[in-house]
Amino acid sequence: MTEIPSLQVLLQLTVNGILGGAMYGVAAVGLSLIFGTMRLIFLAQGAMIILAAYFVRALFQGLGIDPFLSLPIVITVGAGVGWLIYQGLFRRAAAMEDRNVSLLIAVGLMFLVQNLMTVIWGGNTAGVVTSYTASGIGAFGIRMSFTRSIGFLIAIAGTALVMLFLKKTLVGKAVRAASEDMTSAALLGISPHRVNAIAFSIGLALAGAAGVAVATTFPFNPFAGFVFSLKALVALAIGGIGNVAGALAGGIILGLIEAYVQYFISGGWTNAFGYGVFLLVLMLKPEGLFSRPYKKA
Repeated sequence: MTEIPSLQVLLQLTVNGILGGAMYGVAAVGLSLIFGTMRLIFLAQGAMIILAAYFVRALFQGLGIDPFLSLPIVITVGAGVGWLIYQGLFRRAAAMEDRNVSLLIAVGLMFLVQNLMTVIWGGNTAGVVTSYTASGIGAFGIRMSFTRSIGFLIAIAGTALVMLFLKKTLVGKAVRAASEDMTSAALLGISPHRVNAIAFSIGLALAGAAGVAVATTFPFNPFAGFVFSLKALVALAIGGIGNVAGALAGGIILGLIEAYVQYFISGGWTNAFGYGVFLLVLMLKPEGLFSRPYKKA
C-alpha cells in the first residue's frame, strides 16, 4: 500500500487485530500454565482447540445447542479431558528428569488427535454457521464482527478467572509456588502430580473456550491445530513465559502485527513477520515483553 490510510482504516485494523489476537492469547494462557508446572511446551494444545471446535459443531448440529451456550459444557469436558490426559500420558513422564519424553508424548498426542478427527469428521474444511454469523456491531464507523467480539470477551473472562484463581485460592497459590520451584514446593507438602493435573485441566478448559471462539469465527479442519499451537507459542514468547496476562497481551500483539502486515504489505507475509518478531524477542528479550529479566546465577 502506498497511500496513507485514514484514521478510520487504522482503527478498523486495530480492532480486527485485537479481536483476532485474543484467540491466540487464550491458547497461550493454557500453554503458559502447563509450561509453568511441567516445563513442557504442549504442542498438542492447538489440536485440542480444533477438537473442541468439532465438539461444538456436533453439539450444534446434533442437539441444537447454540455454540456460545455450549461454552460451560465444552469447558467442563475440556477440564476432564485434561485431567485424564495428564494421568494417562504424562504422570510417569513428569517424574523423569528428561523433559524430551514429555515433549515427544505431546507431539504423538497431536498427531493422534489430528488423525482421529480426520477419521471421524473427514479432512474437509468445516464450520459453524448460525443466524448471527455474518452480523456485526457498528460504532463510529468501525465494524466489529459479533462472533469475534464474543470470542474476545471469552478470552478476557477466561484470563481474568485464571488470574483470580492463581492469586486468590489456596490451590492456585500452590500452582504458582510449583511453577516457581517445584522442588521447594514439594518440600512444603505440595503434590507435584496434583499441581500438574490441575494445570492440565485448566489448560485444556481454556482450549475448550478457544475452540468455541474458533468454531464460530473461522473455517477449520483437523490439521489447523498445529498453526494455532505455533501462534500460541509466539504469543507466549512475546508476553513472557509464566505471565498469564502477558500471554493474552502477546496474542493481541501478534494479532495486531498480522492485521497491519496484511493491509500494508500482503497477506502472504503475515506469518513471516509474526515468526520474525518471535525470533527477535527470543534474541533481545527472552523473558518476554511483560516479564522481569531472568536473574543470573
